[in-house]
Amino acid sequence: MAQSYDVVVVGGGPGGYVAAIRASQLGFKTACIEAKHLGGICLNWGCIPTKSLLRNAEIWETVQHAEEYGLKFDNVSFDFTRIIERSRGIADRMSKGVGFLFKKYKVDHIDAFGKLLAKNRVGTFDSDGKKTGEIEAQHIILATGARPRSIPGIEIDGKKIISYFEAMSLKKRPERLIVLGAGAIGVEFAYFYNALGTDVTIVEMLDHLLPIEDEEVSKELERNFRKKKMTMKTKTKVESIEKTKSGVKVRVTTPKGEETLEGDVALMAVGVQGNVENIGLEKLGVELDRGYIKVDEYYRTNVEGVFAIGDVVGPPWLAHVASAEGITCVEAIAGKQPAPINYENIPGCTYCQPQVASVGLTEKKAKELGYEIKVGKFPFTASGKAVAAGHPEGFVKMIFDAKYGELLGTHIIGSEATELIAEAALGRTLETTEHEVIKTVHAHPTLSEALMEAAAVAYDESVNF
Repeated sequence: MAQSYDVVVVGGGPGGYVAAIRASQLGFKTACIEAKHLGGICLNWGCIPTKSLLRNAEIWETVQHAEEYGLKFDNVSFDFTRIIERSRGIADRMSKGVGFLFKKYKVDHIDAFGKLLAKNRVGTFDSDGKKTGEIEAQHIILATGARPRSIPGIEIDGKKIISYFEAMSLKKRPERLIVLGAGAIGVEFAYFYNALGTDVTIVEMLDHLLPIEDEEVSKELERNFRKKKMTMKTKTKVESIEKTKSGVKVRVTTPKGEETLEGDVALMAVGVQGNVENIGLEKLGVELDRGYIKVDEYYRTNVEGVFAIGDVVGPPWLAHVASAEGITCVEAIAGKQPAPINYENIPGCTYCQPQVASVGLTEKKAKELGYEIKVGKFPFTASGKAVAAGHPEGFVKMIFDAKYGELLGTHIIGSEATELIAEAALGRTLETTEHEVIKTVHAHPTLSEALMEAAAVAYDESVNF
């Protein structure tokens, strides 16, 4: 006989587990079906373990510049295996934390793969595809996430052509790494391996690294990466990859012509694709849009009682977006009438050094939309806290509507950009103006002062730059 629940979530990532917990908090009898690892890609193979690796890289870089701080070390080295082990240990700890939360909030974890069988019915299957049971649920939330995408015609073999899965668990540090794609994933791994001494080449088809960021930020990141001796090939298309005895040969077309790059390993970082296969969508006629599940503002599919959240519904592919969608979806099911998510106010973060973070419109986009704008840019070289901390690189750039003073966008590149961006996101949620930012007293000395100063620069009121 099938088990019965009010809400069943298929997938235990940052969208799925959050949706399940919120559903239980709201009084629904809830289960989450997850076979691989609670916390999904984010906690196990993405957000969290990569931040562990990047922290190691930051510390190692600081040690290399110890004399600038008046410190001296002898015979300092790093253990690559231990660095990887630390990252995996943190991932395991965070995954177990989700299990604890499920017990705390009375969410049943079903260790299996889930698949739609019929309206309000989900089948559970083991790793061999053998059916192990059925579950009835009034509401089914699909949170199956996404997986690495590859360049058409090129297969990720996990050895010489790798994805982020293998990049964070290599047994040996490669001497030469070719990173294909300069989005957040590609840039973060490029920084990590470069910091540990790997010769890194980044290949990007568009004009700049982090092509969705404000162009000034992208150019500043490129300038910093050049100082770190990375090779960057933008406006460059990958034609083919040949696996050799010693590594890979990547044939590319650059603005100057065809070229062959050689490396030990090629990291495929060109994006992700939704996990829409083998979950029963066709059987129920669930509509797709460009390879992702089509949903409305409350994550309802075209099939009554079936919802979808997170990476499987398309960009932006961010853990915090998936979590927010899960909460909004469940609160709508409960009749709480939550406000739909404002996708124009989603912070994006890249955790290389210097870090990059942004929210809202870029300068180019604001102009395209017809805004008359005021732009303020405050460099961290003028920040006492940044200079004292040894990280004067980067800047804060704020964009305001000249007519009403509304904050349209904020773009930060600097050592703690990903922590600073929350102030701007909150300001946009509250529809703040330049006057409110400038007149809010910021503690001194702090990096957050740079936001106040950038706003002041935009209105010719800065006294520190």
